[in-house]
Amino acid sequence: MRRIAVLAVVVVLASAPFAMAQLSKDNVELGAFADYFRLNGPPSTGYYGVGGRVGMGVAPHADLEADMAYDFERNVTSTFTGTSSAGITTNFSQVNGLRVWHGLFGPMVWVGTKHARVFGEVKGGFVNFSISGASPIAGFTSATGTFYTSNTYGALYPGGGAEVSVGPVGLRLDVGDIMYFNDGSVHNLSVKFGPTVHF
Repeated sequence: MRRIAVLAVVVVLASAPFAMAQLSKDNVELGAFADYFRLNGPPSTGYYGVGGRVGMGVAPHADLEADMAYDFERNVTSTFTGTSSAGITTNFSQVNGLRVWHGLFGPMVWVGTKHARVFGEVKGGFVNFSISGASPIAGFTSATGTFYTSNTYGALYPGGGAEVSVGPVGLRLDVGDIMYFNDGSVHNLSVKFGPTVHF
């Protein structure tokens, strides 16, 4: 048993230089980005935010990436409608602050050189809507669907983009469709732009 343990340690130590040699300076990518998320409502509203990304090369032209973005609070007016037992319909509106988080993970495949490349990506994850403001009165329904409460939905993101770099520093643009699933898929435009660092 001791010989097997010693042999395992020797194999791991001997293979470490070869494993490190596989990590080129472009194997790991860190990035920050400005984010635009067009919520295809209701309510149909554009959100702006910030996010970050980390990626690691898993093949010569393929990376695995994870990114997360926070889109700043924006006011949304919700109109609620209710009908009394006497048949009288009442409407009222309230203004709520809606914030959006989205986190995604998946593969990115690219073509080009380390200085200029185009890529496609497919990622899965979540979209979270959180709202500040009171819930509607019981018996009233909202014209803005489920957005008067906080909700998290599964998401799928097909997209693509381009990146240019000088040395280890680059600029990257991603454009895609963050689809979240709530009684069917809801398609939302996503645009991300910002600096990257490769090492």
